[in-house]
Amino acid sequence: MIVVVDTNVLVAGLLSPFGPPGEIVRMIASGTLTVAYDARIMAEYVEVLRRPKFSFGREHVDAFLDQLKATGTVAAGDPLPARLPDPNDEPFLEVALAGRVRCLITGNVKHFPPGARQGSQILTPREFLDFYRKSLRGKPRPG
Repeated sequence: MIVVVDTNVLVAGLLSPFGPPGEIVRMIASGTLTVAYDARIMAEYVEVLRRPKFSFGREHVDAFLDQLKATGTVAAGDPLPARLPDPNDEPFLEVALAGRVRCLITGNVKHFPPGARQGSQILTPREFLDFYRKSLRGKPRPG
């Protein structure tokens, strides 16, 4: 499943591996989720995850980001017709639209007003996990 993941979800998941954001980080690391991104999003991931205040091990961050790049998909989006409340969130919605992803996962749903979503599904980490589990129901399990 291809998704866009807001940086706040990665930070929360790496800070506390238990709970919905941590589960999403594990799903990315295991290859269960494919992350759509562009150069702006990757630059933000790198800058934020390397901040000293988080004390994430540089080797672990780099390994996670290398794997995300290797398994992810690049999608270049067009500028949005209307600004979002936080312009720093615009690349995430632009990539979600361009990549035709299943959803954008964020801890800040309010930053993506319904009128600006252009049909994109915006979910919190918990909402995403519920959506993901429902999507698995009825599908045969491999093996």
